[in-house]
Amino acid sequence: MTDSTAPHRQDGPDWWRQAAVYQIYPRSFADADGDGLGDIAGAASRMSYLSELGVDAVWLSPFYPSALADGGYDVADYRNVDPRLGTLDDFDAMVAEAHRFSIKVIVDIVPNHTSDDHEWFQAALRAGPGSPERERYVFRQGKGQDGELPPTDWQSMFGGPAWSRLPDGWWYLHLFAPEQPDLNWDHPDVHADFKKTLRFWSDRGVDGFRIDVANALTKDLTEPLRDVGGISIEEQMATVEDGQHPFLDRDEVHEIYREWREVFNEYDPPRVGVAEAWVKKERLVRYASPEGLGQAFNFDYLKTGWSAPELRSVIDVSLRTARAAGASATWVLSNHDVIRHASRFALAEDADPEAWLLSGGTQPVADRERGLRRARAATMLELALPGSAYMYQGEELGLPEAAELAEGDLQDPVWERSSHTRKGRDGCRVPLPWTREGESFGFGGTPWLPQPSYFGELSVEAQEGDETSTLELYREALRLRHKLVGTDESLEWIGSQETEEAGVLHFVRPDGWHCVTNFSSETKPLPAGEVLLSSGPLGDEGLPGETTVWLRDGAEG
Repeated sequence: MTDSTAPHRQDGPDWWRQAAVYQIYPRSFADADGDGLGDIAGAASRMSYLSELGVDAVWLSPFYPSALADGGYDVADYRNVDPRLGTLDDFDAMVAEAHRFSIKVIVDIVPNHTSDDHEWFQAALRAGPGSPERERYVFRQGKGQDGELPPTDWQSMFGGPAWSRLPDGWWYLHLFAPEQPDLNWDHPDVHADFKKTLRFWSDRGVDGFRIDVANALTKDLTEPLRDVGGISIEEQMATVEDGQHPFLDRDEVHEIYREWREVFNEYDPPRVGVAEAWVKKERLVRYASPEGLGQAFNFDYLKTGWSAPELRSVIDVSLRTARAAGASATWVLSNHDVIRHASRFALAEDADPEAWLLSGGTQPVADRERGLRRARAATMLELALPGSAYMYQGEELGLPEAAELAEGDLQDPVWERSSHTRKGRDGCRVPLPWTREGESFGFGGTPWLPQPSYFGELSVEAQEGDETSTLELYREALRLRHKLVGTDESLEWIGSQETEEAGVLHFVRPDGWHCVTNFSSETKPLPAGEVLLSSGPLGDEGLPGETTVWLRDGAEG
């Protein structure tokens, strides 16, 4: 169980550098009013739980007014709370409750696009072609004899063209769903309004901001617009290198973040930023620089398979990149956009995750026990690394992907936009189970996405006090992490290339804190030292396969 007297929080202006951050997807975390949709009051009611878990900060995915065309990332009003989720007073109370437990608050900012319900876009529709109102977005005439073809071959992230045509014949750009029109960041009103938004939330006590699609804000809108070969955005992101792509990772995007840094630095301590930027490592440095947002997500750890040599390489590159930026590294295994890592690690090595989702989680057959065992080991490895660890709600319960969701339950736009070839992200967004029994396992009301029947036995109530549970593993790992971590963000690798190829990663942090992960299925020798914590039972013969252990000479647990 958690020792409440142990050092428990990162503090000071650099609190974010080695923070443990817990992502809350508000609609699926906790429902206080019983309408089946998680809300701000529900999040506030669980701050004591998060405090006992041992997190330094919470990151709230969008809670703004939204038609939910994309799970809240279609924002109609950036300076308000969706009335289904609460009020600004509820938000203020939640921030106060988080701060009462010394938990920082990070909120999502979605600057690439608005909702089509946003007052600016509605004004643009009313004003018509050529109006000043339309200049805040990207409107163009189409190609073809009557303008019946899209202006470019750009593709939406969700599938299909990135352009939609209006009844007046003009087209507007949306890199995501048609309900998410892209803003024109060449317009001064856009710059001014987002700086106003950053100050609005900072003045309410928000400690930082996660920037959605941080690499796509600026576009080359000079005529003629450039085609890109009709390939998907995912394919383009793998090849963008020089900062001159028509709409991805353009160099001038950093002028925006320099402006934002000036706003962040108006506060004491300065507000922090973390970029969601799917770019190459050498390009990530500018997003994470002290003159920019300060930190950027590293998705390579998430994307890397169960391989000691591959993870060693990813860790080394990530640490070098962070040092070059003057930032700390970030580590993440799950979030609201990807299959939960307890399920990813359960799939066969050659499995197609999309095919697995489409099969309802049955083909190819997943080994759930192996997935959880690997997930626990990967989490302990992640929490031992220098830098910030970002955790997604429910991973502390070992929740798998709810792949069983029926087609009629799916709400992610990916499902429709992909012509039902991609099931989308709903499976990781299913509401959390808090109790063993009840209509929604303690979540509150009839949940907006149905929960699998087995969620009750994975609930907080079912795991609390069970020393073998994933919840108690997270609590103890975070307690020890706060006790062991210092300001030194270095590590030293122990062992050789042959050791890695044999499936073992071993590094030591300052003060003799060792982390050893056995990626193989065979038992490996256990290094000398006092065992602080292990992700699974340790046998007399050594370190079992797919297990991580923390050790330190002369340590006190």
